[in-house]
Amino acid sequence: MPEEPALKVKRLQDMKISRKRVILRVDFNVPLSSDGGVRDNSRIRESLPTIKLLLKEQARVVILSHLGRPKGKSDPRLTLKPVAEELSRLLGHPVSFSEETVGSRAEKAAKALKPGEVLLMENLRFNPGEEEDSASFAGALSKLGDVFIQDAFGALHRAHASTDALPRRMPSAVGLLVQKEIEFLDRALGNPQRPFLAIIGGAKVSGKLGVLKRLVERVDSLLIGGGMAYTFLHAQGVSVGRSLVEKEMLDEAKSIIEKAFARQITCLLPADHAAVKELRPDSPVELTHGMAIPPDMIGVDIGPGTVDIFADQIKKSKTIFWNGPLGVFEMEPFAKGSLAVASAVAKQGEKAGVVTIAGGGDTLALVAKAGVAESFSHLSTGGGASLEFVEGKILPGLKALTGS
Repeated sequence: MPEEPALKVKRLQDMKISRKRVILRVDFNVPLSSDGGVRDNSRIRESLPTIKLLLKEQARVVILSHLGRPKGKSDPRLTLKPVAEELSRLLGHPVSFSEETVGSRAEKAAKALKPGEVLLMENLRFNPGEEEDSASFAGALSKLGDVFIQDAFGALHRAHASTDALPRRMPSAVGLLVQKEIEFLDRALGNPQRPFLAIIGGAKVSGKLGVLKRLVERVDSLLIGGGMAYTFLHAQGVSVGRSLVEKEMLDEAKSIIEKAFARQITCLLPADHAAVKELRPDSPVELTHGMAIPPDMIGVDIGPGTVDIFADQIKKSKTIFWNGPLGVFEMEPFAKGSLAVASAVAKQGEKAGVVTIAGGGDTLALVAKAGVAESFSHLSTGGGASLEFVEGKILPGLKALTGS
């Protein structure tokens, strides 16, 4: 959707990587279980095609990733060691682990790699230089390899040392995952089959204002759910009880609805809700009989009437882009609406000529929970990155690969 979405960047396939030390930036920011293991390995699996291609070329692979928000300090709860073990299991290939990211021991481990060997470095964000986009930290990272491959689509919207300063210092290219993401999003959303429907959910309008403004200029219909819907409803004078409302976003929400009306696109808000008095999974759920929510209640999910209305719109669409859950789906009793919409999108996506795209960590978790992931045309691994791409922004991590 940007005017120059992919810029002019080299691809991994265009690089001479045989037997070279390749620094591979991936997005292994995966959820960990209470026992320290990997709870969901989806992001690791997405990186496998690039790693396997590098191994086929007998490259010596040095992998970089962040995990969580350790704020520039070492945190044993956010070590990448269990990720190394999971990667080794998925690859069916040994993966070494370095407890340091930079420095003499890290460099020694990287230089000791033989062709076809893999080394995962410790969490980039244990060093404050990563999020500061530090030139000195990038310089230290560059000593780990000969060429740089960017395959962390989910990190491309961050100007950090490993995504911005590092690729500017050495021969660089994009890996297979980034290629797939950019090409698919650009082809499907830049020139969509119509009718084009966007489903936008999640908690806050403020986090998705840019993409909402962009989409309302391009889609044929827009469905809004999740916590942000209560701000939109409040902006229309509808009582939403004790539900989340961003008062500073009321004018923006009203403006988006007015723009949709002016463009004669269908813009739908929840027509009924599941509501509770306290935000706890054991709270009794009441269904409202209309848009309004009683003064003492909190909206936690779209109601069955809204599911039917949304499903009706989904059935008419040829391209569907979905980002953000439509309720507090993490709590089982409040997931019904989101799961029903996931099933409706999946069913529509099985029809010939229909393109369905889901993006963002929560949305992917929801689609997986619904058991319909395989029915989607594309699952975008980068939440913020895919939103900024759709919004029309040039992602810093891509710009860095051009040297501009």
